Amino acid sequence: MRTALFRGHRAPGPTATPQIESSAGATGAAAWAEEHHADVLGVVAEHGAAVVTGLGLRTVSDVVAVLATLQLSPARETEGFAPRTPYADGLYSSAAWPPQRPMCMHHELSYAGRFPGLLCFACLEAPTTGGATALADAAAVLEALPEDEVRRFEQEGWILTRAYHEEIGTPLSQAFGTDDPTAIDTYCHANGIEADWQPDGSLRTRQHRRAVVPHPDTGRRCWFNQIAFLNQGTMDPEVRRFLIDEYGPEGLPFDTRYGNGDPVPADTVELINKVYEAHTVRRPWREGDLMLVDNVRTAHSREAYEGPRRVVVAMADPKRQTTPAERTGSAAT
Repeated sequence: MRTALFRGHRAPGPTATPQIESSAGATGAAAWAEEHHADVLGVVAEHGAAVVTGLGLRTVSDVVAVLATLQLSPARETEGFAPRTPYADGLYSSAAWPPQRPMCMHHELSYAGRFPGLLCFACLEAPTTGGATALADAAAVLEALPEDEVRRFEQEGWILTRAYHEEIGTPLSQAFGTDDPTAIDTYCHANGIEADWQPDGSLRTRQHRRAVVPHPDTGRRCWFNQIAFLNQGTMDPEVRRFLIDEYGPEGLPFDTRYGNGDPVPADTVELINKVYEAHTVRRPWREGDLMLVDNVRTAHSREAYEGPRRVVVAMADPKRQTTPAERTGSAAT
């Protein structure tokens, strides 16, 4: 049985993502995944995402066993924007984020030098209400955005600035796997990140990335970034004011700009989020579900929720960030 997950749009190709039903249960989940792994991954490649039901996943061990039989190459998270608990190679808890605050649409680690090409979400405990991992087709979003904005971002790329603080966000030791400045500088240099160490020992970074990328397998143009999500305009106004008072306007945990260094206006951030919303599809989590997401073709979000919500995520099929857009303007020199 197949259930449409993506709304139709004008782009060529299939416009529905199937729900794949399995009656394997937890004891037979790994064997089922081994038998059907090529079919499951083929569906994801064709449609951008798939939900597998009936696997009865209840524990981290269940998830690890299924992922192993899917023959996925794990990807370790580096430069995460929110803390996670690691469970196994490439398998983590959901990002620590207030349950009452939705997490905007984004592509996982779209700003990093290496990012996962595939995400696997497994629901071990469903929330009482809300908490869906919603999806949006990145090619359809690109088509729906105003041509002038797309043209500018495609020509200039986008800039992410970050300030790492021990008191808020992801500490250096988790973001980079070390707090040794020399090792962090080496990583930053290898991944096109400008590192600026402050007198108090804290770190500020700046990286210039492409906003529109071709899909690595199909070549289809996709809106692939976190311009709206990591912009200061998405922060709660009271939190933003507190952070600016505490660390200064250049010390915000994250912010985004056009590739030439200009600020991204609030109305542009709002527009991007409205287009995402118009292309968002939601499916409530059910315990035991497994969702696989093509991280380039498909953006995802996390909606506000009540209840326990235990969803783990595996990052797989690592990709290298393509060459950033050419820097333009004195601010980006």
